[in-house]
Amino acid sequence: MYAIVDIETTGGHASANGITEIAICIHDGNAVVKRYQTLVNPHKEIPIYIQALTGISNDMVQNAPSFGQVAHEIYQLLNGQIFVAHNVNFDYSFVRYHLGIAGYELQSNKLCTVRLGRKILPGLPSYSLGKLCRHLGIENDSRHRAAGDASATATLFTLLLQSDKDNHIKAALKVTSKEQVLPPHLPKATIVNLPSTPGVYYFHDDKGKVIYVGKAKNIKKRVCSHFTGNNPGLQRQEFLRNIYQVTHQVCGTELVAFVLEAIEIKRLWPKYNRSLKRFEHAYGLYIFEDQRGYLRLAVDKYRKHNQTIYTCNSLLEGYNLLNHLIETFGLCPKLCFIQTNNQPCVNGKESGCACTGHVSVDDYNKKVNYALDELKDALPTFAISDAGRTHDEHSCILIEKGKFYGMGYIADDAEANNLHQLKTYLTPYPGNDYIKTMVSNYAAKFPERKVVFVEESEKTYEVS
Repeated sequence: MYAIVDIETTGGHASANGITEIAICIHDGNAVVKRYQTLVNPHKEIPIYIQALTGISNDMVQNAPSFGQVAHEIYQLLNGQIFVAHNVNFDYSFVRYHLGIAGYELQSNKLCTVRLGRKILPGLPSYSLGKLCRHLGIENDSRHRAAGDASATATLFTLLLQSDKDNHIKAALKVTSKEQVLPPHLPKATIVNLPSTPGVYYFHDDKGKVIYVGKAKNIKKRVCSHFTGNNPGLQRQEFLRNIYQVTHQVCGTELVAFVLEAIEIKRLWPKYNRSLKRFEHAYGLYIFEDQRGYLRLAVDKYRKHNQTIYTCNSLLEGYNLLNHLIETFGLCPKLCFIQTNNQPCVNGKESGCACTGHVSVDDYNKKVNYALDELKDALPTFAISDAGRTHDEHSCILIEKGKFYGMGYIADDAEANNLHQLKTYLTPYPGNDYIKTMVSNYAAKFPERKVVFVEESEKTYEVS
């Protein structure tokens, strides 16, 4: 038996909205044998635009039963039946959520007439319920009302049953099918063809725009995990409705996938990604030359187009680094903007300092360059050499002077014996401390995959 369901609601996700009307048509595989319909008092205001769409006003539901009052009858109708709806995950999420609040746990097999329509009646211009009904000659005098839409869906379902020469409905009901957990607009073939390898995947909307980027150790398994469960929240429900296609990039390792995900989120800025969008360098260590010719170091907010000596995530981290250089190399706290009053610095009080004019520009700038040489020497240059996408290549991620440089794939027979050669095979990418930390942690965990490069130190720095 099939329970064909349609609901009207106060909004688009179950956890913050109520049901205002529900209709159920019990179908025996040939025809509808029982019908149920009731208005429901959601105990919250119905938005004016939904009132205009459905015709259901606050006055109409004022004396209607609450969902809890009809939950037992609804559960009895649905329990043990196959739950059928047009865009089934929407209706099912609402009904299951509100039954759960009332103390009933609904666990049903599901069929989606949107997905079945695409398979059994391919090539139609639209699979929305209204346009499908017009195309197929199915009458519906109560559009956007639960009874009218449920009845029209039941007629459509009867037609799908009669036209299903290739047993798509039977296949969708198999335990191993997972067909009905997929978003309504996502072809199953797309999921079937995904590889079970590390990589990055992209969800696209109806216009082809990327709306989400994710990384995976196993692309197919991770993509499918997005569609399991029945989270009734707004973000998930909207997210699923907007997925029309999935594309992917195979990566040699999970680490490469992690790095590529971070790069792609910053490049594409997808609508439904959250965490890595917020990650930015917070502060940087800068060097500049003042009007007298002295090189001055300063910690300031990170600016994308200004060259930094070092980046960090907090002002305290930046000041701790700068104080270490001041103490170790005798730099002037005033010229480093650590001391901000009008008094001479500690060095100036005792034996004279650059801030008092007692140390020449050349002598002071040598101190600054020595300090920066030590900082540069403390910032490592190394690569992670790991598995490639095929058996005859390997992946490579390069950290140069403590900053993420880029990554790529190198044929096993290619010559990359020094840093210059290696960089010719790699694609440079913008980096951040998230990527640098992730790669550094991986190198500490797997030191056998770390290749260290020792470059001759330069004794001067370019001044921005």
